[in-house]
Amino acid sequence: MKGPLDPNVAAALSYVGGPVSGVLVLAFSRRLVSDRERFVRFHAMQSTLTFIGVALAHLLLRTLPVVWPVVALPFLVAVCVLWAVLIVKALKGQTYALPFVGEIAAGQLR
Repeated sequence: MKGPLDPNVAAALSYVGGPVSGVLVLAFSRRLVSDRERFVRFHAMQSTLTFIGVALAHLLLRTLPVVWPVVALPFLVAVCVLWAVLIVKALKGQTYALPFVGEIAAGQLR
């Protein structure tokens, strides 16, 4: 029986809402897709880890009153570009592993 979502779409959806959608896709991956579940779970785990890291970096940078005004815009642009690239890679069916985070995500699925 085929799942209700294409695996590429399910993987891309794991990035849309940051760590929240990553966790949801991880929790429901078996019901969302019937094939390429490992691919979907990898992207969901990578999304969760990446955007928790982004949130922590944001909180840390906000506590630095001299640094934050300088890095706020570049940080936001970099996060938006990363977010878009990850969604596009997932939609194309590519297992795109980010440095460090991708290795951890793959290791969690073994």
